[in-house]
Amino acid sequence: MNFKKFKFLLLLAVVSFNYQPSFSQESVKRAFETKSSGGDEQGLEIPGNIKLSQDKDAIREAYKGWWTESMKTHDQRIAWFKEAKFGCFIHWGVSSPAGNEWKGTGGLGYSEHLMRARKIPLAEYKEKLVATFNPEEFNAEEWMKAAKQAGMKYFIITAKHHDGFAMYPSEAYPYDIRLTQFKRDPMRELREAATKYGIKFGFYYSHAFDWEHPDAPGNDWDYENPGGDKLLHGANWWENYPEFIPHAEKYVNEKSIPQIKELIRNYHPDILWFDTPHKLPLYLNLKILKAIRETDPSLPVNGRLAGMQGQNFGDYINTGDRAAYLRSMSGIWEVIPTTNESYGYNKFDKNYKAPKHFVRLLTSAAAKGGNMLLNVGPMGNGKWDVTDIIILKNIGTWMETNGESIYGTTRNPLAIQSWGEITQKGNSLYLHIFQWPDDGRLVVGGLNAKVKNAFLMADPQKKSLKCSPLNKSDLIINLPKTAPDSLNSVIKLNYTGSLKTDSFRLLSSRQLNQLQVFDAVLHGTGFSYGDGKPNSEFVGNWKNKDQYLSWNFRLNEPAEFTVALKYNTDKTDEKGLVYLEIDGTNYPVEYVATIPEKDPSKRIFNSSAIIVVGKIKLDTGLHQLKLTPGVYQGAQIMRPLSLTLNPSGK
Repeated sequence: MNFKKFKFLLLLAVVSFNYQPSFSQESVKRAFETKSSGGDEQGLEIPGNIKLSQDKDAIREAYKGWWTESMKTHDQRIAWFKEAKFGCFIHWGVSSPAGNEWKGTGGLGYSEHLMRARKIPLAEYKEKLVATFNPEEFNAEEWMKAAKQAGMKYFIITAKHHDGFAMYPSEAYPYDIRLTQFKRDPMRELREAATKYGIKFGFYYSHAFDWEHPDAPGNDWDYENPGGDKLLHGANWWENYPEFIPHAEKYVNEKSIPQIKELIRNYHPDILWFDTPHKLPLYLNLKILKAIRETDPSLPVNGRLAGMQGQNFGDYINTGDRAAYLRSMSGIWEVIPTTNESYGYNKFDKNYKAPKHFVRLLTSAAAKGGNMLLNVGPMGNGKWDVTDIIILKNIGTWMETNGESIYGTTRNPLAIQSWGEITQKGNSLYLHIFQWPDDGRLVVGGLNAKVKNAFLMADPQKKSLKCSPLNKSDLIINLPKTAPDSLNSVIKLNYTGSLKTDSFRLLSSRQLNQLQVFDAVLHGTGFSYGDGKPNSEFVGNWKNKDQYLSWNFRLNEPAEFTVALKYNTDKTDEKGLVYLEIDGTNYPVEYVATIPEKDPSKRIFNSSAIIVVGKIKLDTGLHQLKLTPGVYQGAQIMRPLSLTLNPSGK
């Protein structure tokens, strides 16, 4: 191995896609795999951050009784969800006609948070948005057909969002659709359309964050309640302001639980979806979950209802909002992107992603054992924006040919591939090729099996592709010169017998290799992950000399690579030194703070920078690459995003 002398070329032409923290659909910062409990044997060691006696009692009751009992039917409850893989998320309500505009002022951000973001008094919200809501062009069949044609297998809509308004006639708490000019029940119409088209149907319900109810957390402009942007009495308000606990209990008992039960009994949903559990103490979240289990034990519930350190009480977990990069997670999970950057309709947000982005994100989720719930924010008139329709139609076209490679599949059994992703179903592997090889030779790293046949799913004749072993660990497939699909070309490979794999990742000496920090092995304690939005696919809280990242890989032939490091910093005063260590040899890499967008309204994502480290020659065989800490200034070391190894001449 030789390192040529290199310059540290810091590309100060910073990629400036920047983060905007406002109006966020708040979520649990870290979700954990659901684990079954043996009652007294495990789970009764209450985490140290649980201070409230009611929380401790509720945890013990859950473990010793109803929750443990409910997990006995978990596999049956969640079976259809694991098969479905692809769903439609809808954020729609009385704020949708505003399109994130209020009194002539608009902007980016989550439009469904309009009331909170502009601090609209409840009385004015009722007058200007509730009383005037009249989506005359709403057609439930149109919505469900669009989802069906996109290949979506389940459909979840906001029955009540944080504004506290029920989008259906609610006898339990009549702040609802009957107060508008629209004298229909859109939830009923959608439920019936979903049944007609064979789509599973469910509700999003904001159980903990409610800006209408005087006893609920969240509204600190009308009521001075905790749980809002002012952070009155702190994030865990129940520890500092126990006087408000009876109010929160009143809200849960008077509104949340009665409406949730009403939705279950009147609409028979197939799934329930919740959000922002950190607005309530844990025992009230558990009380809501217990009420659901008592009402319908067969209902899957997502992971944003009740959880604590090391334990999620839901049936599956969710990523952060709008993740574009995914970590490999154990258990059952779901990513929740949206077509632009808002969940509700925002007429100012033109940051739509291409269909290719969603096809590849869905593939990546399936390859890592997860689902994708893609959000659309319908307009206030009841129609979908034409751009949303186009995106879904393009996804549907791809799914029509390749859906078999997604539905009912399991995670990639092989190591990460430089060219794309792999899903599996029985004795079939589906090779999702994002980077089509220029030389027509696809090398499948770590695959040792008796191949029965392989063909492109886009080929109507399913002509067999020539497959031959490259060595004991890898397979070569000969491909046509051009990819049949620019979004994601899929090969179905059928094999017989057992599948032998090599856990070391094979890097390509002919194509770009990207080592994401989400795929690194983290050494030491204290690291945190970014939420997966663009330029937030980082590892953070890097502060100690014992913390470092590593990647193991192998090469089938000697190669020279240009190595580059992508990173960002949390603050503008952070700079320092890290080391790129390859096979035991250290190479220093200096970095400076990344520069955020000056205009806060344009900070959709974090900024980032790229340091071109230099050229490296590597021999055939096994290698280990590490990122280790040096000296630094500021609160933490840089937040690395990825390393690229680009073969020379490419």
